[in-house]
Amino acid sequence: MNSDLKLMCAGIAAMFVFSGCNPSAPADAVDEPSPVTPVQITTVSDSSLAETVELSAVSAYLEKSFVKANINGYVESAQAVIGKQVGSHQLLFSLITKEAKSIGNSVNKLDAGFKFSGISNIRADQAGTIVQVNHQKGDYVQDGEALATISNRNSLVFLLDLPYEYNQLINQNRTLDILLPDGTKIAGSVSGTMPSVDSAAQTQRYILKVAAGKDIPEGLIAKVRLTKIKHSQAQVLPKSAVLANETEDQFWVMKLINDSTAVKVNVKKGIENHNSIEVLEPKFAKTDRIVTSGNYGIADTAKVKIQK
Repeated sequence: MNSDLKLMCAGIAAMFVFSGCNPSAPADAVDEPSPVTPVQITTVSDSSLAETVELSAVSAYLEKSFVKANINGYVESAQAVIGKQVGSHQLLFSLITKEAKSIGNSVNKLDAGFKFSGISNIRADQAGTIVQVNHQKGDYVQDGEALATISNRNSLVFLLDLPYEYNQLINQNRTLDILLPDGTKIAGSVSGTMPSVDSAAQTQRYILKVAAGKDIPEGLIAKVRLTKIKHSQAQVLPKSAVLANETEDQFWVMKLINDSTAVKVNVKKGIENHNSIEVLEPKFAKTDRIVTSGNYGIADTAKVKIQK
C-alpha cells in the first residue's frame, strides 16, 4: 500500500513539472529590472598637449678663483669667511713680511721717508662666494700659496646627464625650464656639452646656462622636462574617461546615446599626461557625452543614470 501511494505522488509531481507549474513559487513573481549605474559625464575639448621626459640636473659653479699670497710672510688679518658673499676687489687678507714682523717699525724710526710697513693687502679678483679658506691670522704663508677659494656667482650652471637615446631631443629643447625643489622655475639654455659618454650609464653631460643674480647652492638637484611630442590642437578627454584591457593594447570609452544608455566605443590613444589623454580616433562631436565616473566594469549598452 505504501509503494502505491509513493508512485501516485511521483506521478502528480511529474504532471506539475510538465505543465510548467511550480508549487513552491509565489503566484505574483515578476522579472527583476536591469540595474542602473550612476555616472558622471564630460565632453571632449581641444587643448595643447605635450609628451615630456623628466630628468635631473645638478647645480654647479664652473669658475673658481684662488686668492693667493704675493709675498712670503705672516697673515696679519683675515676677513675671509666660508659662505660670505664678496665683491670684486674687496679686501680679504693682509700679509706682513717676516722681516717687517721681526724688526717692527725700526726702519721708519731711523728715516721717516722710507714709509716702510711690510704690509701687503690681498683683494678678491671677482665677485662671488667664498667656498674655502686655507689660512687664518698668524699663519705663515709662502709666495703663491692659496689663501682662499671663491666661486664666481656668474658662472652658475646646471649639469644635465642625458641618456644618449634622447640626444636628438636636445636640439628641440635648446631653451627649457628648470624646476627647483622649492617650486621656483628658472629659464635655462643649452650652452655646451662634454665630448664623452659615461660608459656605465651611457649618458652624455650637457651644460645648462641660467641667468645670473639668483643665489643657488652648489649640488642642488632640480628637474628638467624635455618635450618629445607636442600637439597644439589635440582632442582631449580626462584620463578617467578612457578604459583599457589588462594588456593595455585596447582602449575604449563609454558614450551616451541617450539619457539612460551608454555604449562602448573603441578609441586610439595619443599623447597623455598626468590628467589628460589625447584621442586620435574617432573624432567626437563637441556635444557627445562621455562617461568619466561609474564607467569601470559596465557592459556595452549599459543602463545608466546621470548624476549632477
